[in-house]
Amino acid sequence: MNKEEVRNKFPYLSNGIIYFNHASTGPFSSLVVNRLTNLLKEKSESKIDDYSSFLKVVEGTKVLLAELINCNIDRIAFIDNTSNGLNIVAQGIEWKKDDRILLNDIEFPANVYPFLNLKRLGVEIDFVKSENGIVTADQIINSIKPETKLVSVSFVQFLSGYKVDLEKIGNHCRANNIIFCVDGIQGIGAVRIDVKKCKIDFLSCGTQKWLMGMQGLAFIYVDEEFQKKMVPANVGWLSVENAWDLLDYKLDLKTSANVFQGGTLNSLGIYAFNTSLKLFKDFGFDNIEPEVLLNTKYFISKLKSIGLNCVLFDCSQSELAGIVTIKPKNPEVVFETLEKKNILCSIREGFIRFAPHFYNTHHEIDKVVEELQKI
Repeated sequence: MNKEEVRNKFPYLSNGIIYFNHASTGPFSSLVVNRLTNLLKEKSESKIDDYSSFLKVVEGTKVLLAELINCNIDRIAFIDNTSNGLNIVAQGIEWKKDDRILLNDIEFPANVYPFLNLKRLGVEIDFVKSENGIVTADQIINSIKPETKLVSVSFVQFLSGYKVDLEKIGNHCRANNIIFCVDGIQGIGAVRIDVKKCKIDFLSCGTQKWLMGMQGLAFIYVDEEFQKKMVPANVGWLSVENAWDLLDYKLDLKTSANVFQGGTLNSLGIYAFNTSLKLFKDFGFDNIEPEVLLNTKYFISKLKSIGLNCVLFDCSQSELAGIVTIKPKNPEVVFETLEKKNILCSIREGFIRFAPHFYNTHHEIDKVVEELQKI
């Protein structure tokens, strides 16, 4: 499937909308809409309780996802959102007083509060201070203390769009027996990640942004060796090996990541995610990042040509993902003016955040820059 064929799958494009807001919520393709419509129709008319078919879709979705992030399917579990995924790791570790966790001061709150909540156990939280909206791998590594037990960082920073060098951090953490945790939501689906190469112990990621799935579905990746050190804080009837021996009550927990899938899954979310991943696969998993980066670099250059510098204007390609952010004098006015022109983006902390995806075009970027120049 080529880029134009992908664009034909998004009905909003025919309505004159320029959607540069994938860092907030991704749009549904017509493929997703059709599949969910058919599913709802089936569940109301005929296949009301078709659990075996659903389990096949769950398995197939994990196969696609495992290819995207490079892991085995038994290392993936579906959950409801990124925040609860990060709570799984925060609550699944045996902490002792004066253990330290390293975060940074520009993290999205989902990657902060689950760890701040551990202060009641005597755990200390350290924050790396950002510089010009950026926290680098070197800054993180240099801020690690002898008592640091866990480092948690966003793959891509939600405000600036800075992509941190996960491999560098992961290598250091693994060599020093430090747990490495990643919030992947602003990167996965836009740029490639290799969880094995980056030596990630735990990753949490919602599906509703760059992956263009549904709100209320997320996934976690758990390294096999790290999981052996975890004690699940919450378990359900599907967390055990012989779940369908309903009256056995033997707490024989699964050794796969499925132990964290304790109950009923979000079936609509999984069908939507499966369909979206198939679209990505048809375009080519390896073809997405190059298109995203071409858009990002072009956008930055066009902004610079009209005297607007984005936060990452001086960064190398390896530090870029899909987000392009500017800080105008009157962000509310800029946001509202663009919205009236059917240009959809986000306003966050006084910044205007643009997030075009792989199927967006340079022509759309030109139109956005043209409107910005008028404001």
